[in-house]
Amino acid sequence: MYERKIKEDFSCGITVAMRVFGAKWKPCIIDAIDKGCTRPSEIHRYIPEATPRVLDMQLSELLGIGVVVKETTEGFPLCSEYRLTELGRSFLPIVKQLDDWGNTYKHELMDKLAEAV
Repeated sequence: MYERKIKEDFSCGITVAMRVFGAKWKPCIIDAIDKGCTRPSEIHRYIPEATPRVLDMQLSELLGIGVVVKETTEGFPLCSEYRLTELGRSFLPIVKQLDDWGNTYKHELMDKLAEAV
């Protein structure tokens, strides 16, 4: 298992928030679950740019931190669904603000972002 050489400083709230929610696709995953895409295949259809492997990794991290819970139905075939916890729901206003900001400035930033890559 990977061990950091330099310990993270969690005294800063931004550092904590970025560590939990700043990884690739996490805000989009939270948004997808909030909009009713609870199964992994539904989340992937909602975020087609993300690979299933990356989504699984991010869902596992969100599960481990307590942002989502996983419910598996019995029977055949097995069906897994993710739900937001209270902690996950507390992030929804921030996701909404990110979405609003992105929609406001996307036309202005589209070309600049394409060039920055």
